[in-house]
Amino acid sequence: MTGTSPAAEPAPAVSPLAATAIVVADMIGIGVFTSLGFQVTDIPSGFTVLLLWLVGGVVALCGALCYAELATMFPRSSGEYNLLTRIYSPAIGFMAGWLSATVGFAAPVALAAMALGQYGKAVLPGAPPLLLGFAAIWIVTFVHLRGTRHSSVFQIGFTLLKLALIAAFIGVGFAGGGDPAISFAPGTFDPAQIVSASFAINLVFVMYAYSGWNAATYIVGELADPPRSLPRALLVGTSVVVVLSIALNAVFLVTTPLAELAGQIEVAVIAGRHVFGEAGGRIVGGLICAGLLPTISAMMWIGPRVTVAMGEDVPALRLFAGRSRRGVPVAALLLQAGVATVLLSTQSFEAVLDFIQFGLILCSFLTVIGLIKLRITFPDQPRPFRTWGYPITPLIFLAVTLFMLVHLVTVRPLQSLASLLLMLVGLVLYRLVTARERRKVRMAPPPR
Repeated sequence: MTGTSPAAEPAPAVSPLAATAIVVADMIGIGVFTSLGFQVTDIPSGFTVLLLWLVGGVVALCGALCYAELATMFPRSSGEYNLLTRIYSPAIGFMAGWLSATVGFAAPVALAAMALGQYGKAVLPGAPPLLLGFAAIWIVTFVHLRGTRHSSVFQIGFTLLKLALIAAFIGVGFAGGGDPAISFAPGTFDPAQIVSASFAINLVFVMYAYSGWNAATYIVGELADPPRSLPRALLVGTSVVVVLSIALNAVFLVTTPLAELAGQIEVAVIAGRHVFGEAGGRIVGGLICAGLLPTISAMMWIGPRVTVAMGEDVPALRLFAGRSRRGVPVAALLLQAGVATVLLSTQSFEAVLDFIQFGLILCSFLTVIGLIKLRITFPDQPRPFRTWGYPITPLIFLAVTLFMLVHLVTVRPLQSLASLLLMLVGLVLYRLVTARERRKVRMAPPPR
């Protein structure tokens, strides 16, 4: 059962440009504007910091290549829910879907909305940040309720604006000259820093900043010609973000003394004052606000697709499979907007993000292991796209992801345990709802 009304209009296919815009917008959130201050505290070298972002970008591209193969083999919207269902079992898929459908997207939406509210104060002094955050969530939700065409125009338009503003900031920053104290050439101490624990730990935070490289797999079933358009969206979108992230961090380093950046969160605002003078804070605040709108939009677009797929497969969740006449998953979209609103109003989303990180990373880890599993067990399965550089590509991704999981268990054991418990709750719920459906089938009267 699809849950689609018989009178529903067929939703237009999502264009490759819109899919690429989703990847770009989902990846460029708040992380690239805030994480450098902690990196230069441990790694006071321009070359090593940029190498850190390059290595993280290579790992993200490895993940994108692996997901491109899997999602074109099984082109159904919903990301890990569909992939883990096909690779392992419906129970494992439901576990991942439960995590995504409950807080996996709602918490990052709440965080992005709160950040938009905080930076919005630079543009609209006196405006309550919480109110700005609520407005961002529900304006974006209203746009998506209008249908795929409106969603595409909004997503593409604001993502292009975001890229233009970042490119302008980079251009003006480099044009203004640089700090002679910073160098991007390899130095004497760089090899020791590259193999240090600080480099490895900071790589974890760079990977958090790059999260979203798999965004287009959540709408693969709505793409025109998925075997061509999905790999293109993932690879082009991820590559664009990697280049911009390296250039943006280079501008921060060139324009601002390391002593001012070290340990600071609002590194973009600090660098903005050096680039644009006293008005820099307001200019950068506006840049970040304009950039966070498409980030919220991307997550509000792709997150409900998980809930829809679960509703199509699990009768107890059938309500969320329904679509409007324009093909919009209204119930699933409103559910995610409602949860994000509650998290934003209670200010609990940061704690939620802390404890879901382990589960989200584990799902990606299991998905890429699944690529290797399918290559061994089903070597003749049609593969419209094959991962470049296999098996090195998935092994690079798995090695870094495993390190991230070990790091989380070490530094956040309670949050990691809570994440595992949430996933186990998903498994228990799956057993309960499927047992209920089996009982209904057994108790149904035989056909006459």
